[in-house]
Amino acid sequence: MSPVKTQKLTIAAVCLALCLLLPLLTGQIPTIGSMLSPMHIPVYICAFLAGPLYGGLVGAIAPLLRNIIFGMPPLYPVAIAMAFELCAYGIVAGLIYKFTKKHMKLSESVYLTLVIAMILGRIVFGAALYVLLMLKSQSYTFDAFINATALSSIPGIVLHFLIVPPVVLATERSGILK
Repeated sequence: MSPVKTQKLTIAAVCLALCLLLPLLTGQIPTIGSMLSPMHIPVYICAFLAGPLYGGLVGAIAPLLRNIIFGMPPLYPVAIAMAFELCAYGIVAGLIYKFTKKHMKLSESVYLTLVIAMILGRIVFGAALYVLLMLKSQSYTFDAFINATALSSIPGIVLHFLIVPPVVLATERSGILK
């Protein structure tokens, strides 16, 4: 295996481990955990540093694996919908960052990528949740979607902007990654 692939695989493994462990910091207070979305942070970082394939895989696996190991988040519909959401974050962030970092300043690229990935990932989450609930003849209203993906997510969005860009920028500027 090439050194670059080994490096990406290592980043993905560390990020997957963080996806499993970070929610334990907020696990005693589920409301805070869902507001801060700690599992999202390593998925974004993996996408930025290892690319869309690894970011998408970590995002898709993390909520399902966390459900198997810890019983949280609940498998249906939350963990399944989160798997789609986090996979979208990983793929979108990885692809957009790969393109934008060649055409703009690094910091601008990171922030723009994060905003676009957040928006598209939340749309994917809402669509997945809508379909999953529809399969059980339950409803998912637009108001519930807005509350779950925008209003109650504001603390998490702020946290993600405080953590993800500095980590990515410091790593990129350090030159450790090939």
